[in-house]
Amino acid sequence: MIKKMKFSAAAVLSTVMLGSLLAGCGGNADNKKAEGDNKPAASEDAMYSAPFENGKYIEPVTISTVFPIASSLKFKNGENIENNVHTKWAKDTLGIDIKYLWTVSDQNNAYETKLRLMLTSGEKMPDIISFRGSPSLISDLIDSGQFTDAGELFDKYASDIYKKAMAEEPTVWNPYMRDGKRMGIPILENAYNNDPVMYIREDWLKKLNLKAPTNLAELETVLDAFTNQDPDGNGKKDTTGLAVGFKNNLNTWMSEAGWVFGMFGAMPNQWNKTADNQLAYGSVQPEMKEGLATMQKWMKEGYISSESGLYDENKATEAFTAGKAGIIVGPYWMTGWPLPDLQKNVPGAVHKAYPLPAGPDGKVGRHGTKIASGAVLINKDMEHKDAFFVYQNYLFDNWANPDSTTFVNGFAKGYDYDIAEDGTVLKEQDTDKIPGGWVDAIRYTLTYDGAIIPNLMMNTLAKLAGGAEPANQYEKNLSERIPEQILAAKIIVDQKDSVMPEMFTGTPTETQLSRGDMLEKLEKEILNKIIYDKAPVDEFDTFVEKWKTTGGDKVTTEVNEWYQSLSK
Repeated sequence: MIKKMKFSAAAVLSTVMLGSLLAGCGGNADNKKAEGDNKPAASEDAMYSAPFENGKYIEPVTISTVFPIASSLKFKNGENIENNVHTKWAKDTLGIDIKYLWTVSDQNNAYETKLRLMLTSGEKMPDIISFRGSPSLISDLIDSGQFTDAGELFDKYASDIYKKAMAEEPTVWNPYMRDGKRMGIPILENAYNNDPVMYIREDWLKKLNLKAPTNLAELETVLDAFTNQDPDGNGKKDTTGLAVGFKNNLNTWMSEAGWVFGMFGAMPNQWNKTADNQLAYGSVQPEMKEGLATMQKWMKEGYISSESGLYDENKATEAFTAGKAGIIVGPYWMTGWPLPDLQKNVPGAVHKAYPLPAGPDGKVGRHGTKIASGAVLINKDMEHKDAFFVYQNYLFDNWANPDSTTFVNGFAKGYDYDIAEDGTVLKEQDTDKIPGGWVDAIRYTLTYDGAIIPNLMMNTLAKLAGGAEPANQYEKNLSERIPEQILAAKIIVDQKDSVMPEMFTGTPTETQLSRGDMLEKLEKEILNKIIYDKAPVDEFDTFVEKWKTTGGDKVTTEVNEWYQSLSK
């Protein structure tokens, strides 16, 4: 009922590494702003809660917070999250002293657990809390009454670039609305970051004299050949056409099957908008039947592994990278991880990104990517509420802004970049040449990734893929990405009209909380039975009726009450 995206540690690490390389212009923490650059007018200085001059508090002000230490977060030079190149930058550049009430290794949801304990025990909350995780916890924190109207502060203090970034998708505020107030500031992410593209063994296509499929009929021709015509040339029938895993969900983040249903106008595991401006749960819509029949056929024909229902996203992907499957569907960043393992495991293997194929009626459908992944909550008792915006405005105006020259190569010299004696800029791929190794210091920031303008990165990659020359340092940095990744990004942007976005972004409803697990179990059981041909496709209709009468109709009513409340 509530879509669960489960990322492995490796996937998170990959995404973080790729995000750091593709994020804003980058730059040196020791770089000084040009004279007058981003300096507020004299009249603006009076906006702030403490003496403020030349973009900096004259006497340092404090922001207290808490922080999760992800396994991918690395330090050097004896630093830690409380004392590092980032905290020094904040104090030296902005006059902001960041104090951590506590930090915790973010294993087994430890950060969420500790925040929940603070809430239930009535502990005093820090000035700000940045949280990406359970919507229920964010909702409970907001409803505790300890946090202020963040939207009002945003309107007053956010810079133009920060406001324009947030305005790219106004619905990001929806989960944090209470009585017309925006109680949390969304943490923005890169648009299309997890949208799927199709990767195909290009060497297999050439060997079998096939062309990349553009529709379902052509796709099944390729699947059949990859399964039955010994594409790996070992004389054994040990390959499958498609690597897919639906242990967690059909519509998920890698090696996924949501696009199969998208060919028929359905999208499971999420709430979709209907023609009459209502929200409907995708897994119980009639269009699902054709997708289920298709996957049932593929299972019987051996086009997908009989273990697919037991495979999570990573396990299914291993079949492709081991050279035992010819097609896989997932994000553009798979070109950086884990797809390079294919070349390591199968020398000479070649994969290439292609658009998702269309269904019998010409439909292409894919899930989208949420461009907000949590929120910043501001304590109503925070003395200097403007300080968060002084901090975040600087990052939006300089780190995320492609026209800024403040951060040129990375966040901090000697951390996420260095400069060799001959002037060569050393980046992540040169980690062995950077004393102490490459460290992604932007991950220390209060919102985890510095600042992101949602549509900028993918649109820029698409433009570069079309042959445009880099117009600024940001674009030059992106142009240095591997060609396969730039191509995959362009395909995703070119097919953006096929996105079927998740429309329910509110907190879990009362019935979702009480019956969601039961309904999810019911859904997985029958859909898997149909795919494995343990139940006829028409059994789907019986499942839908049971889903409705055991809580689904009530959930649908609650979800639509939330959705309609937004327009009020």
